[in-house]
Amino acid sequence: MTVRMGSATLAPTQRTAALREMGAQELDLVVVGGGVVGAGAALDAVTRGLSVGLVEARDFASGTSSRSSKLIHGGLRYLEQLNFDLVREALQERSLLLQRIAPHLVRPVPFLFPLTHLGWERLYVGAGLALYDTLGFSFGMTRGVPGHRHLSRRRALRLAPALRRSAFTGAVQYWDAQVDDARYVMTMLRTAASYGAHIASRTQVVGFLREGERVTGVRVRDLEGGAEFDVRARQVLNATGVWTDDIQGMVGGRGQIHVRASKGIHLVVPRDRIHSHTGIILRTEKSVLFVIPWGRHWIIGTTDTEWSLDKAHPAASRTDIDYVLDHVNAVLAVPLTRDDVEGVYAGLRPLLAGESDETSKLSREHVVAHPVPGLVMVAGGKYTTYRVMAKDAVDAVAHGLDARVPPSCTDRVPLVGAEGYQALWNARHRLARSSGLHVARIEHLLRRYGSLIDEVLALIDEDPSLGKPLNGADDYLRAEIVYAATHEGARHLDDVLARRTRISIETFHRGVGVAQEVAELIAGPLEWDTDQIKREVDYYTKRVEAERASQEQEDDRAADAIRLGAPEIVPVAMD
Repeated sequence: MTVRMGSATLAPTQRTAALREMGAQELDLVVVGGGVVGAGAALDAVTRGLSVGLVEARDFASGTSSRSSKLIHGGLRYLEQLNFDLVREALQERSLLLQRIAPHLVRPVPFLFPLTHLGWERLYVGAGLALYDTLGFSFGMTRGVPGHRHLSRRRALRLAPALRRSAFTGAVQYWDAQVDDARYVMTMLRTAASYGAHIASRTQVVGFLREGERVTGVRVRDLEGGAEFDVRARQVLNATGVWTDDIQGMVGGRGQIHVRASKGIHLVVPRDRIHSHTGIILRTEKSVLFVIPWGRHWIIGTTDTEWSLDKAHPAASRTDIDYVLDHVNAVLAVPLTRDDVEGVYAGLRPLLAGESDETSKLSREHVVAHPVPGLVMVAGGKYTTYRVMAKDAVDAVAHGLDARVPPSCTDRVPLVGAEGYQALWNARHRLARSSGLHVARIEHLLRRYGSLIDEVLALIDEDPSLGKPLNGADDYLRAEIVYAATHEGARHLDDVLARRTRISIETFHRGVGVAQEVAELIAGPLEWDTDQIKREVDYYTKRVEAERASQEQEDDRAADAIRLGAPEIVPVAMD
């Protein structure tokens, strides 16, 4: 499926046009929520031929979908819980994403599972991973990753010299996959826009339109300009994750879905702090802890604790950080300290509420409900299975529409940048010579943009200064910053530093050291004056200060109170 209906950019002018179109016509579907499930539903619906709008109150993927472990995986702990159907579904989706839908964004990653007992544990873990490998096969496709292999302690130490010899007896290595979660969501939204979906961030739902019992659309507020208007639609889909109950409350009546938020925190440390050629997975008393390779860094996490405070800005406390450090240090020959931590981020899992008091035992499966005519709700699930969640939600939407709606085809729709990616990867040395960039830069760009790399390189052709790296975050070129505003829907400095790039967690200064340069680069495309540049930098600086201070607090309540001390960004007024 290669025919494009429109531009695949989320430019400022595209947002203006999307708002105008959503206010001027009745849509088949309006999706509320710009995370991975909402984006997936918009793409699913528009590729079935439906007219679709999507509104997101903040930046795309600014909640759970930018704060995950950044893994595309089946979940070994769900296998241990005998949830074979969930694991099989997730592993089949992993194969699709790796090989067909987004090979430029999703890539295999190895993990070492250290064993601590002789005999029985190797048989137990080996049997589980053999089943994991088997469940990963899907009809007509391979797993997309190698199978597991058993290692002696000596061979494991060759792969991961950082492990303390006395902490384990041997190991098993297996493979999963990883993704930049926020970038994946944004790319999916660009794909949906290319097929005709109307997409707008910073657009908040403030109420529902009703005709008797039936929901007929939403009332939205443009948070950039302040105007309110109605978006009429034959069906509304609530895909707001941890905000599901809040949106549900606007409709009135007893909801059919209840979500509990579970907080997971991750630490980011430089790659040279842990000498290993593979990721590592460790058992904890509640779940598992991952040490995940991430470019020139490691991501270490996660925790699993109930969270009932501010959903927009979940805070990591000193207790959370110490918990992760203590558990990873249990197996490292050279322990990590808080001084090694470059970045910290906290996210909330939207878990379906059940009878268990422990969030780690609540379901990761999803549910779709049609509580009142005209309204569909989807909640639960995990990042890896977003496409199935979206398909099921749009199936429910189709049931509420009069016309016959074709079945989902997103298993055969590659995201923008996927088509031609492998050929360009094979030609990366030629690309490096023709562009004047080092081949390592070309590889970096291909892994972020795929075959859309030509759009980034075109910016450098127009202005060669954009081919230089940022001063203080040299993994990223200046062109990538401009591109975030011109093509990727970034509206504010925080959008660029925290989600279009990962500078906010990949540098010890957490983005403050490049905030001025980045703000000045995106000021042109976003039509900022010097006052707005100053406001953006001041806001971002205060946000980082509040996060650092919150991470010194001993408990959630104190951390939350300090994190909320940073003001929200003042938007640019629109004409």
